Amino acid sequence: MLVGLVVTVYALRGDDDTDPDPSPRPVARLDLAATALSELVSAVNEHDAATAGKLADPGDGDARRRLAGIVTNAIALRVANFSLRVVDEDIAATAALPSGQWAAAVDTSWRFAGFDAEPGQAEVTFTFTEAGGKAVLVDVGGADRRTPLWLTGPLRVHRDANTLVLVDGSPGVLARYTALAKRAVPVVRRVLPGWNSGLVVEVPSSPDALDETLGAELGEYAAIAAVTTTFDGSIAPTVPVHVFVNPDVFGSLKAQGAQVVMSHEATHVATDAVRSRSPLWLLEGFADYVALRDVDLPLSLTAGQIIQQVRKDGAPPQLPAGPEFDTQTTHLGAAYEAAWLACRLLAESGGEADLVGLYRRVSRGEAVDAVLRDLYGFGEKEFTRRWRSELVALAR
Repeated sequence: MLVGLVVTVYALRGDDDTDPDPSPRPVARLDLAATALSELVSAVNEHDAATAGKLADPGDGDARRRLAGIVTNAIALRVANFSLRVVDEDIAATAALPSGQWAAAVDTSWRFAGFDAEPGQAEVTFTFTEAGGKAVLVDVGGADRRTPLWLTGPLRVHRDANTLVLVDGSPGVLARYTALAKRAVPVVRRVLPGWNSGLVVEVPSSPDALDETLGAELGEYAAIAAVTTTFDGSIAPTVPVHVFVNPDVFGSLKAQGAQVVMSHEATHVATDAVRSRSPLWLLEGFADYVALRDVDLPLSLTAGQIIQQVRKDGAPPQLPAGPEFDTQTTHLGAAYEAAWLACRLLAESGGEADLVGLYRRVSRGEAVDAVLRDLYGFGEKEFTRRWRSELVALAR
């Protein structure tokens, strides 16, 4: 009824200055798109960068370079289980494209052999046009969908037995993040010696590129240095976890602060924090405990914000929770510091092994209060009282 009403109104107006009819939307040839994607999968599997580049329009040098770069990335990253399957046309994305182009939602699966035990899966936007009776690839990504970093064009990659680092940046950027990742692994293993799955770090070129990599709202991660999550955005139990870096925030950190952040995120990888059932004070506090365990820094730096908050407003009534860990806050904010001090207090009260045991048991779903009583002899209420007393003492 609404559509009919609008048509009638315009018909009755009889204006001479109405906009001309828009150009017809191109017909999305999903059959041709499927053929092009099949050829891209073959090029990746056969390590044939030249063939991948030819899947772009001959006159589109940027697209040819990006497609060839996907293959060179795949070689360096040892991409396995790579598949592409057209789901449907993305009509909304097509409407925003230049005339003659169309977009398709493509079910995409991949893993990095040696680091990812199982493949992940995500819908990715692929953009096409038709040339010579074939669909040619124009672009990969966008349209508010997750865009895997390795599919965006040529990257710089470091790989060793323990770390895999992929960077959209200069050789110097790759060297910096490689060094941080390599140092983070033994930091974590000093507390968690059983961790041996390795660390994958992905570094897009900008904060906006990070949002696109994660399929996030623009600016969602603008204030944080890094985030640890599954590489396809799912919470499926077998999908591996990677560290994703905000290059602007991380790049502004000094050497020691950058190492603490990387070790913190590596702890999240080692403990599968994405799927943990721990409260955030334990989840984040434990990661900072591991990262700061052997770092010689004054409390004025590692706990300066929470100390100032306690001096101004008194000790918080409760351990920090969800809203205090919002992504718009910085990594070492008062909530993180308070959580770290809570975990440090537990390590001092019962030993590091008890803290690790608490973390693991609560992550599996056991109640914090019950595990505290079992390991420490006091419950959550008493622990909160001791933690508040510790904060007040530090603020004096």
